[in-house]
Amino acid sequence: MKQLKSICILLTLAFLPIPTLANEQNEDEALNIPEIVLHHLADAYEWHIVSDVSIPLPIIIRSCQTGEWHFCTEHSLPEGFFFNEEAHGKVYERMSDGSVERPLDLSITRNVLQIWIVVAVLLVIFLSCARWYKKHDKTSEAPRGFIGAVEMLVMMINDDVIKSSIGEKHYKPYAPYLLTVFFFIFVTNLLGLLPIFPGGSNVTGNINITLFLAVCTFLAINLFGNKEYWKDIFWPNVPMFLKVIPIMPAIELFGVFTKPFALMIRLFANMMAGHAMILAFTCVIFLGWSLGPVMGTGLNLFSAIMLLFMNALELLVAFVQAYVFTMLSAVFIGLAHKDEEH
Repeated sequence: MKQLKSICILLTLAFLPIPTLANEQNEDEALNIPEIVLHHLADAYEWHIVSDVSIPLPIIIRSCQTGEWHFCTEHSLPEGFFFNEEAHGKVYERMSDGSVERPLDLSITRNVLQIWIVVAVLLVIFLSCARWYKKHDKTSEAPRGFIGAVEMLVMMINDDVIKSSIGEKHYKPYAPYLLTVFFFIFVTNLLGLLPIFPGGSNVTGNINITLFLAVCTFLAINLFGNKEYWKDIFWPNVPMFLKVIPIMPAIELFGVFTKPFALMIRLFANMMAGHAMILAFTCVIFLGWSLGPVMGTGLNLFSAIMLLFMNALELLVAFVQAYVFTMLSAVFIGLAHKDEEH
């Protein structure tokens, strides 16, 4: 019974921001579900809590015209600056000749703050684990509870994913990076499912974040790949005419860039789609209010059931996407450390 009450409270909190956005429209205007979904998925200069309550975040911009730095919030933009709705609400500057330019923007947006929160959570988790191991003899006493769960997860990713994919001889230099990537994506995905602060931000559904993670894996693969890896790219073991034309080297070189691109798109698309589905079903509930008591009740009940299902599914997806990104990164790194063929 207590669990059911908790679920109802969370759903209620999740629904609260939507009517606020709907009320901003005219009463005669239909609820624009795509616009509401995209608005919530996009980054913002504030952190919406409930109803009309939000936390303004610091905006740090450098003027293209004067070179002057400005520190403000969204409610106190300097003269000449405005939010460009055509560019997802980003800050733009109107120049003296009437043109519009994008200033240098170093603002602490919602996604930036969410990343800092994730980093703080990870530091608390692993510093707590390190403190336990300092105070106990790990050879004679096994950790229990939360520390034991973290150790089990670390050992599973390290032994079953990283070591088996890269190889026992080469995996150790890459294990810290891959473990960090796994826990960063996993914790970020979990916090993104929370309907209220300090969660709810669509970080891994932002292509800039997944691009950065993919570039890190790209560098780990190609900066430290051995000569056998580069030989397979530029002089693969195929008939000579395929090397001389060259068909296979071009295909293999193209594959160097498609691997991290696939990592970027896979994580971005899956997480963004999950958040979009949850928000869409939430909007359908408020759309049902205008259809009358009979159709509205049926539609709202269906949407509530789908919301519970999608949230449960996203819990699984949060782990699976972190696992798949780490596993594929480890596989690609392992391919860059192939043993010499005789």
